[in-house]
Amino acid sequence: MIDLHLHSTCSDGQDTPEELVKIAADAGVSFMALTDHDTIKGLSRAKNEAERLGIGFISGIEISVQGGNELHILGYGVDSESEILHQFYENNIQHRINRRDRLIELFNKSGIPITLEKIRQCNNGKSSGRSHFAKTLVEMGYAQSVQDAFSKYLTTPEFYCIERPKPTAREGIEMIKNAGGVPVLAHPYLLKLDGKPFRELLEKLISYGLRGIECYYSKHTPEQIEYYCSIADEYGLLRTCGSDYHGLGIKPDIILGSGRNNSLIEANVPEKEILTALFNEMNI
Repeated sequence: MIDLHLHSTCSDGQDTPEELVKIAADAGVSFMALTDHDTIKGLSRAKNEAERLGIGFISGIEISVQGGNELHILGYGVDSESEILHQFYENNIQHRINRRDRLIELFNKSGIPITLEKIRQCNNGKSSGRSHFAKTLVEMGYAQSVQDAFSKYLTTPEFYCIERPKPTAREGIEMIKNAGGVPVLAHPYLLKLDGKPFRELLEKLISYGLRGIECYYSKHTPEQIEYYCSIADEYGLLRTCGSDYHGLGIKPDIILGSGRNNSLIEANVPEKEILTALFNEMNI
């Protein structure tokens, strides 16, 4: 079993890097990748714990880029000490703080008395991503679940109007490549594109250096998996697999390793083929 799309408390996950590796080990995962949003802060910690527990580990990142609300690029095999990616994270800190404060203001104006203190109480003293806001909204009784909070408040036009600045797709892919990584398109179904529009976007990303598609994903239907696999094969791209696990308190329907309702297990993921192709691309 492999899972190449996981998040820790270093971005918007529920579990520390060490806890995440332990959960992966308990789930029977043999190879994992930590892919926190826009940061590589947790990679060394996760790698050390993976070595201790005997799990194969790939250093990763997930970069949000311009070109679509959910256009994210995964990077595999990045240098955990990359100055490029560390500087990218540092530059983003103030942007994230500004977005957080503007979101709090937006909720307060709409009659929801959310505060920074309440967000931190729901996230062990941390606050940064949408999932932290979503969890707080559930705790406050304004949403029935994290997904409900996202649908009602965090994927709306009002939310996207106060999004933080992002790099262009070209810049995101180049950062990953310059850090020694392999760029892969994350959760393509979230783009809500198919046919010609999807191909046009994909071809543009390929021209920037994209090398793969996350074909096997927790929320992909069997038909979507087949479609993205065929597209990957047509364009000579890698296929990758990831659950996008954030923690059971954040995304309770997604289980590390097995996905949503065992979707990754039922998809008969060709783990060895995926790893072999990825390792070849990473020159391992």
